[in-house]
Amino acid sequence: MAADRPPMSLPSAAAFPVLRWVLRVQLRALLGWGVALAAVSAMYVSFWPAMGDTAEMQALVDSMPEALVTAMGYEAIGSPAGYLESTVYALLAPILMLVFALGFGARLIAGEEEAGELELEATSTVGRTRLLLERYLALVLAVVWLAVLVGAVSLGLARALGMDIGTGPLLGATLGLLLLVLALGSVTFAVGAATGRRALALAVGAAVAVLAYVANALAPLLDDGAWLQRLSPFHWYLGNDPLNEGLGLPGAAALVVLALVSLVAAVVAYDRRDLGV
Repeated sequence: MAADRPPMSLPSAAAFPVLRWVLRVQLRALLGWGVALAAVSAMYVSFWPAMGDTAEMQALVDSMPEALVTAMGYEAIGSPAGYLESTVYALLAPILMLVFALGFGARLIAGEEEAGELELEATSTVGRTRLLLERYLALVLAVVWLAVLVGAVSLGLARALGMDIGTGPLLGATLGLLLLVLALGSVTFAVGAATGRRALALAVGAAVAVLAYVANALAPLLDDGAWLQRLSPFHWYLGNDPLNEGLGLPGAAALVVLALVSLVAAVVAYDRRDLGV
């Protein structure tokens, strides 16, 4: 969802000029994505009374191949936590948020550089590192905004529909979702900052996200596939069964480390290379 770009002006000396500029430009897109994500989450959570703990749902799951049930995480779909995880937290919300975050992360440096929109900022009194960090902060705030919407809609409807899901585990799962999307978005951001090529950044970020999802889904079907699953950021997020047990601290820490390593790599690479502006 592209936002209409207001006339460009030199960032002022006020606090966070680049961040404020990016958020101003992307406001409509952030609102649009927020409304869409909240609507999709609300729609699927609202299906629980009809599709949840029913004999028809269990019969449908029983009729599916065991490998498919395992890969899709449908083993516990008949419980409130299992249903919410299978439909929203392990599938729809990560996919939609990653589509946004990967595209946003690739555009923040590489896309703007290719379009010539970064030139004025790069030649202003705002230093390279500050420019990059403020643009990265825009990614952080955007992901937080979307994750908070998913959590708020899910918690509100779960309470309204009488779904037996603890507030703590649901908030933990929301935090894990935020960290997952931010970590993979940070990888895309780092590639864009290092190369100045939006398409390459998007391709690398998408490849990492898809491989991470596939590894987490299919590794349990392989003999001795546990080692492969442990390498997946999706497993770091979902491996502790967050909607029942809460977010696993080792997995959350691994996602934070991935985001921080990506950010450090972005700062170092961006500071050293020639900019295409």
